[in-house]
Amino acid sequence: MPATETFRIPRHRRHVPTARHHVLKALADWGVSGELVDCVVLLPNELVTNAVTHCRVTHAQVKVTLTLEGRDLLLEVSDPDRDRLPLPHHSTPDEEGGRGLALVEALADEWGHRQDPFTKCVWARFRLPGSEGDDVPPAA
Repeated sequence: MPATETFRIPRHRRHVPTARHHVLKALADWGVSGELVDCVVLLPNELVTNAVTHCRVTHAQVKVTLTLEGRDLLLEVSDPDRDRLPLPHHSTPDEEGGRGLALVEALADEWGHRQDPFTKCVWARFRLPGSEGDDVPPAA
């Protein structure tokens, strides 16, 4: 049975650190450690920042769900502005922002988005070490 941690935060930038804190605590509770933690904890920062910046629904909340099932770790960030889908942006060196989805793509094993009935969700999936043949010695 998968372990799941779900929480909601108000749609305001000052609550972005709250998302990181909740994700870090869930990972620690589940015994997830190492370099993967640094990658996973960075992505709620990017995805929640995108949600609070681009969601146009007044008094919205951002929902963050972290699920650990076997060797897969899934991070989902949802907001109620279901028709404003994420678009990767190629930032110039002079731009201060716009690199969030590129960072998600670089750090996650896979990522994407979906439209649910009342929300949109941007997700990132990570494969924990020790999976997909990591335990199999290399061929001679």
